[in-house]
Amino acid sequence: MYLGIDLGTSEVKALVIDENGDIVASHSAPLTIQRRHPHWSEQSPQAWWEATDYLMSTLKEKCEQHWAAIKAVGLSGQMHGAVLLDGADNVIRPAILWNDTRSSQECVELEEMAPELHTVAGNLAMPGFTAPKLLWVCRHEPENFKRIDTVLLPKDYLRLRMTGKKISDMSDAAGTLWLDVARRDWSDSLLAKCGLSRHNMPALVEGCDVSATLAPEIAASWGLNPSVVVAGGGGDNAVSAIGVGAVNPGDAFISLGTSGVLFVVNDACRPAPASAVHAFCHVLPNRWHQMSVMLSAASCLQWFCRLVGVTETALLEEVAQLSEQEKAGAPMFLPYLSGERTPHNDPNAKGIFHGLTHASSRANMGYAVLEGVSFGLADGLRVLQESGTHVGQCSLVGGGARSALWAQLLADVLNIPIVTHKGGETGGALGAARLACLAAGKDLASICRKPEIYQSWSPRAQQHAALMKRYAHFTSLYLNDLNYRTF
Repeated sequence: MYLGIDLGTSEVKALVIDENGDIVASHSAPLTIQRRHPHWSEQSPQAWWEATDYLMSTLKEKCEQHWAAIKAVGLSGQMHGAVLLDGADNVIRPAILWNDTRSSQECVELEEMAPELHTVAGNLAMPGFTAPKLLWVCRHEPENFKRIDTVLLPKDYLRLRMTGKKISDMSDAAGTLWLDVARRDWSDSLLAKCGLSRHNMPALVEGCDVSATLAPEIAASWGLNPSVVVAGGGGDNAVSAIGVGAVNPGDAFISLGTSGVLFVVNDACRPAPASAVHAFCHVLPNRWHQMSVMLSAASCLQWFCRLVGVTETALLEEVAQLSEQEKAGAPMFLPYLSGERTPHNDPNAKGIFHGLTHASSRANMGYAVLEGVSFGLADGLRVLQESGTHVGQCSLVGGGARSALWAQLLADVLNIPIVTHKGGETGGALGAARLACLAAGKDLASICRKPEIYQSWSPRAQQHAALMKRYAHFTSLYLNDLNYRTF
């Protein structure tokens, strides 16, 4: 038996799989985000731990007969978050999350002071990444900065509480801007630019390797054997890739969660920072990946549903009743509710509904939201293709994968086949459990197979042609808004 824990932005999810890789039990616990000021996004690390502790007691009840047979734990987590600890491992301040955009000025400064950044870290300095956050803390909270002994990523804080060890993995560390991504090691020069050193960083392991064992008191509290090993784990998208079997060059998937990600596996480090494409280490040795990332994806649909007072299920049913003519006359929506990364790297980008009339309905505005997010992913696919990366088919995971309507729209917009897998909504937690299997000594080929395809959608030529006309309008709206903001 193997346990996977996925620390997301909106929830912590955990599941147990058996020796055959089948899911035995799963459960989740919600999280909230604190937005104390514009551009801020924070969470309490203690809330992560309390949610995880609750999940362990709940899963123990769900699979009590098998619980004590768990051999290993895998971890998946939201990337880039800055968890700041003092010398006694106390949390200094709330964690600054991946979708926090307060540090845009620090990004400019980091680019200027570290000309080696693109070559070594393989990425642009963006507000979501960890390094600019530390520069912001140094400037605006100097007393907090002076107290820093260790900087951890979110899932690695859970590991610290579980094992007492400060360890991270290559995939998650690649999102800090302090890792030499090609060499898979901390960069002393990039750390020094932020007033830090290796002393402030956790040790590094590959995501599929053993990082530590459970601390005896935690094992006793959870009813597990203290010999249970904890895998290195990884950033949520790289671990989700393991969940859908994206382990070989060219394998690709789209994650429709709070953020939107198009992920492609590479056999070498292939940075393309000019287009704000992310180049990170995979959770497997000698594997890397590229990602296009949009900051608001399924969260746009959640926002709109809250705004108009309807459930997502009811809204999607209304959208499904729209004719092609009604969709063609729908407003346009720019999905930049938290700024944007790929390809714009623009923390000040704003969401927009354009083209509203008296005829605009809740349904066609809802369609506009789905379409706008899909166009944002099309932006990402375009710059990936321009960097030389070919994407022939995409698996679809995350909360948005539950919508057949959205899946078909993505196939039509991107002009590539889209498939979902059985259990695909558990991508990060399932991938974490699979990493636990690998850390316990199981074989890669047998563990990281692609799950059975649940549904598939092929692009439709007529719909693609019509959507590309609207996509051209979508891209012009962002450029017009950018020109307005810089006028």
